[in-house]
Amino acid sequence: MGLFLKIFIPFLGGALAFYFYSAPQSFNEEMLRGKRVIVTGASSGIGEQMAYHLARMETHLLLTARTEAKLQKVVEQCLELGAASAHYISGSMEDSSFPEVVVKEAENTWGGLDMLILNHIGYSGGFGFFNGNVGQVRTLMETNFLSYVAMTTAALPMLKESEGSIVVVSSMAGKTSSPLSASYSATKFALDGFFSSLRQEFIMDKVNVSITLCILGYINTESAVRAVSHVIRATPAPKEECALEIIKAGVLRQQELHYPPWVMGSMVLLRGIAPEFLDYIIRSSYNMENVKR
Repeated sequence: MGLFLKIFIPFLGGALAFYFYSAPQSFNEEMLRGKRVIVTGASSGIGEQMAYHLARMETHLLLTARTEAKLQKVVEQCLELGAASAHYISGSMEDSSFPEVVVKEAENTWGGLDMLILNHIGYSGGFGFFNGNVGQVRTLMETNFLSYVAMTTAALPMLKESEGSIVVVSSMAGKTSSPLSASYSATKFALDGFFSSLRQEFIMDKVNVSITLCILGYINTESAVRAVSHVIRATPAPKEECALEIIKAGVLRQQELHYPPWVMGSMVLLRGIAPEFLDYIIRSSYNMENVKR
């Protein structure tokens, strides 16, 4: 084991250094001025912070989430921060017709779209052992996966015209197996499979619409902290910085963003070269004494 670590740790460090520092692109806020952007799940957490960053960059915003009162406050703040315009439409992504309603609102308001940021999420059932509730899986698939597909399908004609970008906010739970999140993880693996395949098709068909898949770790949003802080032995990363990195990755048309970068990047590499070791690390980070069975 000692020899393995002596060889493995320098190799991992070198691979990570190459991965993160080879030919970085530069981001300029001017790239977003006047752009038309939809942000889902924008009433709190990462979505709210993305809305504020985008407002400072003088974009046109259409925000959506379940809670109208929260959205109203976010829109007011966006206008104060300098958004070129800011509107909202409230509703639930469990309603299969709602994604098309949101996209139609953008079309009627702007006549086009430059960036679609898919960030909404459902946690139905919470964080714990899978209890055999298939209905819960279906509900989560509707919110966390199928609505993403529906919104993308509806928005694609406008995005093709503007040669725009699709940003999909996902999770490390969609890259490697994690305990206590079977239903949630299934929806995130589905996102990775669908949008990574769609990106390949775009490239083959010469469709100039980028797809950025954002692989996030533990972020200090209220919902995440409430759901997992009693179980996971880790310090959450700041949502404000995370939101900005997501925007940068979308503008620079990156295929994937890993945030926090070193933690998520290491896990992605380990998944390919030492999957059992990665599984051990993941299990070791859980405080199972606080988990109800």
